[in-house]
Amino acid sequence: MRAMGQFDVKTLGKVAVLFGGDSAEREVSLMSGSGVLKALLSKGVDAHAFDPSERPLDDLKREGFECCFIALHGRHGEDGTVQGALELLGIPYTGSGVMASAISMDKVMTKRIWRFEGLSTPAWQQVTSAAQTRAAFAALGAPMIVKPAREGSSIGFTKVTSADQCDAAYALAAQHDSHVLCEQFIAGDEVTCPVLGPTEAPESLPVIRIVAPEGNYDYQNKYFTDVTQYLVPCGLPAGEEEAIQALVRKAYQVLGCRGWARADVMIDAKTRTPYLLEINTSPGMTGHSLVPMSAKAAGISYEDLCVRLLQATATDGGVSA
Repeated sequence: MRAMGQFDVKTLGKVAVLFGGDSAEREVSLMSGSGVLKALLSKGVDAHAFDPSERPLDDLKREGFECCFIALHGRHGEDGTVQGALELLGIPYTGSGVMASAISMDKVMTKRIWRFEGLSTPAWQQVTSAAQTRAAFAALGAPMIVKPAREGSSIGFTKVTSADQCDAAYALAAQHDSHVLCEQFIAGDEVTCPVLGPTEAPESLPVIRIVAPEGNYDYQNKYFTDVTQYLVPCGLPAGEEEAIQALVRKAYQVLGCRGWARADVMIDAKTRTPYLLEINTSPGMTGHSLVPMSAKAAGISYEDLCVRLLQATATDGGVSA
């Protein structure tokens, strides 16, 4: 990415910040997009709010927008659909392209690719019924995580510790997605690591260690409380942070991600093996969000981060800036 000090934001032209949307994560997206819009305006960018749930996307072309900052989360925001629409309109956008966005949104497809590439990820089964969830629990053991395969922000998430919880856990996850993931629980340190840059040469930001009340890093504790601790520097033993950063860069590359993403990792308390959980290709940009926190630790302000991401806007045909 080019040095901020030599970049004229006026060359970005008219910018749409896409936020809101119609996914289960609309509330978080509204917070992310509001922050991004304020930051871009403070840097002199000709930025405008645009909610795809309230306006047709082809208004972007009619109104002369030259690029988009995608601050949408969840379905129709980071699953390749809005990316595909922007490809058809010929408007460059932040973040990964259609294929990488679609794959990364699907936790099962992501894990299949990581496993094929030899990257560590917890054992899992995809299920379509409560009975299959009980069978998965018998195979994977306790505790087991049950969650929708294509949602974020811990929506529909349950940590199952006994077989009699399986039916309710499946029912909750299935409310949000017909594809439900049952995953082996890894006990240990929970960390996250953002990545910036092109697929070929990504840059890892500092690892953040997450310490949530009773290990419960759920939707409420992610966005609406101040009881979760975020440790950066992460305080991990020597060499572990570098190993996690290298693992996350590889995870980003094999999926074909670009622009930015954030991968979540669990470190087994006994073996200290890091296990990839999932990757977010349109991470949160709220007051509680982790990419801005990690960037700040690397000396990158929230405002400069937003501009840097816009500098790297692209379509699948190539980089625009």
